[in-house]
Order: sequence, then structure tokens, then C-alpha cells
Amino acid sequence: MLHYSITRPGGILRLNPSAPLRKEDFAGLSADVDAYLAENAKLHGVLVHAKGFPGWEDFEGFTAHMHFVREHHKQVERVAVVTDSPLAGMAELLGKHFISAEVRHFPFADDDKALAWLENA
Repeated sequence: MLHYSITRPGGILRLNPSAPLRKEDFAGLSADVDAYLAENAKLHGVLVHAKGFPGWEDFEGFTAHMHFVREHHKQVERVAVVTDSPLAGMAELLGKHFISAEVRHFPFADDDKALAWLENA
């Protein structure tokens, strides 16, 4: 399951995955992000906050995730990955090659620092 919210007017998308990601998680997320972007040029930041990466429920969940990233990454300035997962370093490295946003990793307990970094974009 993916919990999310968009801070208005700041333009920060907060993502809190708590279980393996499903195709359905991205349908609602895409609709809400598209509605925000219809009125605003960009999301100033995305904050992904998870103790560990929950993975995907199935291949449909994975492809929905990749589709969401492909469709929206050019409208995002920064991504803060806030986690203690050992995969965070890889996410930061891969992000630099596949998305236009600046990506930075923060330890799970430093969500306030991550939010401050996103707000100062």
C-alpha cells in the first residue's frame, strides 16, 4: 500500500509505502499528481519515506511504478529518499542517470532535514 499527500502550495509530494506496491497504488497517485500539475508547472520535490523498500506485489505493480516515473520525472525538481534500506545508495546512483530530478538519500530519522532540502529547491 502506498500512502501519499501533496503539500499545497509548496508542491511537495510525500510517499509512504507500507507494503509491496500495487498497480492500483499508482492509479490514484497519477490522477492526483496530474491534477496538481494541471495547475502548477512542477512538483518542487518528492519525499519517499520508508524504513525499508517494500518491493512490488507483482510485475504489474513494477510496470505501473516505472510508467509513473517515466510520465512525471521531468516535472520534479528534487527527490529525497528517506530510508535506512541498503538499496538507497543504488536508488540515488540510478536516479542520476534515469530521471531529471536531483536525488539525495537521507537516513530514515532525518525526514525533517530531507523536507527542508526539498523546500529550499
